[in-house]
Amino acid sequence: MSTVTLQHETDTEWRQPAKGTVAMITLIIAESAIFTIFVVAYLYYIGRDVHGPTPKQVLEIPWANSVCLLSSSLFIMLAEHAIAHGKMAAFKLWWAVTFLLGLIFLVGTGVEWKKLIFEDHLTISTNLFGTTYYSLVGLHAFHVIVGLLLMLVVLVLALLGFVEKKHAERVKTLALYWHFVDVVWIVVFTVVYVVGR
Repeated sequence: MSTVTLQHETDTEWRQPAKGTVAMITLIIAESAIFTIFVVAYLYYIGRDVHGPTPKQVLEIPWANSVCLLSSSLFIMLAEHAIAHGKMAAFKLWWAVTFLLGLIFLVGTGVEWKKLIFEDHLTISTNLFGTTYYSLVGLHAFHVIVGLLLMLVVLVLALLGFVEKKHAERVKTLALYWHFVDVVWIVVFTVVYVVGR
């Protein structure tokens, strides 16, 4: 009687994820918890104001801003693909487009706040809506600023020739953060501009 040895071959070998990726995922989980608290607070206080202005009176849906931010995820994916294949010119282009779209979103948020503060007289201390609105949207804007600063550093280093194909893993880690910012915006947009109105 003979024994048959079964051999299981795998096409890909498992490898431990990069420390940066694990750290970024941990950060995203922690930040998700913070955003959840702010979203719940916003939803809890909807309609509890004793005086205006109310969301329906002053908020306009920021379609153009949202398209800019959400489409930036596509361009950062193109940048990730380009650097992974050593196409540095394409990487710089798509990275710059991503940065520009994020910057347009941030400027749009500033324009919206200027209108709310100076024309509609809605500040963080006006009423519960003002407090929760500026806290939630401001928290998201802060994360956009952090992402843009990090992207700007990478863009400058890339233009100076210091970013190469070997840095693709680090770029992918930063892109994870940017995708998180975009996903959070979908939640904020839905809660503030759809449900909250």
